[in-house]
Amino acid sequence: MTDDQLIAVREKVNRMASSLPARIIAGLPDRRARITKATIDLPGRGLTLRVHRPAHADRTLPLIVSFHGGGFIAGTAAQNDWLNSHLAARCPSVVVSVEYRLAPQHPLPQPVEDGYDTLVRLVEDAAGWSIDPAAVAVMGESAGGMIAALVALRARKDGPPLHAQVLNYPSTDWTDTLENYPSVTENADNPTLSLPRLRAARKLSVPPTLDPRSVSPVKFDDLAGLPPTLVVTAALDPIADHGSRYVERLCEDGTDARLTCYPKATHGFLSIPGLVPAARPARREILAFLRSQLHDL
Repeated sequence: MTDDQLIAVREKVNRMASSLPARIIAGLPDRRARITKATIDLPGRGLTLRVHRPAHADRTLPLIVSFHGGGFIAGTAAQNDWLNSHLAARCPSVVVSVEYRLAPQHPLPQPVEDGYDTLVRLVEDAAGWSIDPAAVAVMGESAGGMIAALVALRARKDGPPLHAQVLNYPSTDWTDTLENYPSVTENADNPTLSLPRLRAARKLSVPPTLDPRSVSPVKFDDLAGLPPTLVVTAALDPIADHGSRYVERLCEDGTDARLTCYPKATHGFLSIPGLVPAARPARREILAFLRSQLHDL
């Protein structure tokens, strides 16, 4: 498949993911939240944001910056409306989902730069967004979980202070050892994320000139000083062990981190609650964790 063909397929899939029929699988947005689109100007580019707020918010709220999955080559912010709108309404908070740039036109680390620069710009204009700059979290699923983890790693020194990170079935190893985990072998043929798809995503998103360790959180030498972390994984997911190993590393370096692995759940299950019952208890756990970290300050 050529780059142009890939882009055409991606656009078609993203339109389908945003359609009303797809909501049967992807879940209906929470009616207590309103969803709007916004744009943000960053150096050399502009990005689209999908903003979730409580329907009747009249005060400053915590900020959750969210990143969708898709292996850095696909995906759209709308696929996380079921989760993000619920968090906005129930946390309550402002959840900003970033339409970061995608490979092959924009390989790594550009999606990570989009995530970090968006976080900084939002916090800089906290009053304009009606957000509390002292109550900020990042969250992502799959490739977006990797972005969230890398944004948190970058922010811990000079960036905006973060009070929580939620990593849902994150890919944390984009190096040559990507496949060297028991879960990859055990679930290589899982249709939600097969091994060939995982390999294709790495090939298209990691350019030869980039050291893959620089975009692989589990390979960082020092994971101290990060905010409290919740990692959610799925027992039938090839990259489940990416998440569990990252939690081990975080705990070894003194970061408060916990892991929950949902049985009978597949990769991407929080985006398909109509098919995977585990999505609802997982959403409740994420909500409770973020509420405790962002409101009990």
